[in-house]
Amino acid sequence: MKKEIKIPDIAENVEKGLIASVLVSKGDKVSKDQALVEIETDKATTDIPSDYDGVIDEVKVSEGDEVSVHQVIMIIEVKEEEDNNDEKEKEPDDDKPKENQNEETTDQKSVEKEEKTISERAESEDIPAAPSVRRLARELGVDLLKIDGSGPGGRITKEDVENYTSDPVSEPKQKTQLSDFSKWGPVSREDMNNIRRVTAKSLSEAWQTVPHVTQFDEADITKLEEFRKKNQDKIEKAGGKLTVTSLLLKIVGLALQKFPQFNASVDMDNKQIIYKHYYNVGIAVDTEQGLLVPVVRDVNKKSLANLSAELSDLAKKARNKELSLDQMQGGNFTISNLGGIGGTGFTPIVYYPQVAILGVSRSKYQQVLVGDEFEKRLVIPLSLSYDHRIIDGADGARFLRWICDVIEDPYAILF
Repeated sequence: MKKEIKIPDIAENVEKGLIASVLVSKGDKVSKDQALVEIETDKATTDIPSDYDGVIDEVKVSEGDEVSVHQVIMIIEVKEEEDNNDEKEKEPDDDKPKENQNEETTDQKSVEKEEKTISERAESEDIPAAPSVRRLARELGVDLLKIDGSGPGGRITKEDVENYTSDPVSEPKQKTQLSDFSKWGPVSREDMNNIRRVTAKSLSEAWQTVPHVTQFDEADITKLEEFRKKNQDKIEKAGGKLTVTSLLLKIVGLALQKFPQFNASVDMDNKQIIYKHYYNVGIAVDTEQGLLVPVVRDVNKKSLANLSAELSDLAKKARNKELSLDQMQGGNFTISNLGGIGGTGFTPIVYYPQVAILGVSRSKYQQVLVGDEFEKRLVIPLSLSYDHRIIDGADGARFLRWICDVIEDPYAILF
């Protein structure tokens, strides 16, 4: 008996991926839970396992192919008894009275017939919507192709479908028409990789959703750099590397506890602020495939040595495409450090539904007035972008200044 192998629901808001590698060929004998393909998403790279013991009958994808959730990627020939086991799992449905089953079947056929056209269009197009949303759209007779999703990454929500029924003349937003650039000289085109496509969508949504304000400040990092050099050998023996980023990770963990509105999210539908009583911080990592943001969990509960070791491990996994999906989720706040590359400042975009992000630029020596004398000091530029719906300018200034104060006197708070 032939069975289909489909791309499962990988993670929340993940609808597509790229086939990084195909691990089996036609005719191969495989066992249940054996990895069949490796798929790369915006979150991470993960294996898709077999649901059965059997023999590969057909491989429908190749390396580099883009695939969607629930797409068939392989056909596998399974033994007859395995197929019978699948049927046994469905036996509870046979307990229904036959009369009710017939009535239900008739109703289902009637509904399916009426909704056939819309359903086929919705399933055949690339529409970011959960199965429950698709079902609601079919029940209401709504064409999902005409709805602009308000969820993360343009995902269509139940509210979008319900709102559309009260505004049936809604039409998709007109797409921007690009000029024919080849009129002025040679051009070339290159497809975005999966991470770049999803990053573009999510950051566009964040920019449109969050009313951004960016606060700038500078901190005298001379003492912190002395602290770093003094303790780096001890941290390395514990398995980590003491960097400005790992020090800021510790400092931000303390700041989020002192300023809870920065460790929150906005629920505009219910007119509420969601305060989170755990402290997870994302760290932006520059990789060959694009920007990835692994999350360090419970930063308030970990020592500087543990944070440094975990940060080093996550950065390495990000660059080697070894991050798990869980390691990319659950962040409440983000740090983006471009100091190793350069620049005097930048305005980072908040990772919605977070409400703030800290940008770090390259430190440089300046003449700073200390007491009555100017001294040569190492100064680092910081930029804090935040959601102005729940964070006022004065709050942003206090939060960033508190971080600067700790940087300038790390011994007073860190130890």
